[in-house]
Amino acid sequence: MDHTAHRQHHAHHDSGASWRTAARATLHCLTGCAIGEVLGMVIGTAAGLHNAATVVLSIALAFVFGYALTMRGVLRAGVPLPRALKVALAADTVSIAVMELIDNTVMVGVPGAMDAGLPQPLFWISLATSLAAAFVLTTPVNRWMISRGKGHAVVHRYH
Repeated sequence: MDHTAHRQHHAHHDSGASWRTAARATLHCLTGCAIGEVLGMVIGTAAGLHNAATVVLSIALAFVFGYALTMRGVLRAGVPLPRALKVALAADTVSIAVMELIDNTVMVGVPGAMDAGLPQPLFWISLATSLAAAFVLTTPVNRWMISRGKGHAVVHRYH
């Protein structure tokens, strides 16, 4: 077996799929998600919305802000708006979905967290914990996607 060809083939599949790259992609995604998630939780809690409505609002805003953050960089690279939207959808949909599944499961699963008021530490500690858990559990997903040329690997073509 030609070991040089094997190493080159292996390097090709692993290019950009380091844990550091995955963590950076996840942190980028988490930034947009966290803005939307926190805003949704704050609005829902302050407005006294039902827990389900608050979660739906948080998820919707997480997707909006997550996509917007990615699109901002792609648009700066001179990509037209329709193409930038397609890039953001390809880059972030799975990552945001996994992140939202995890952080909302944590928020709903912590007794009293969704019913705690904004001034109560339980609300903020639960929210911070949910976002940290989402980061930790989404990073391997992003690493796997990047190693296959998916997820944030799509965005890197425009940097």
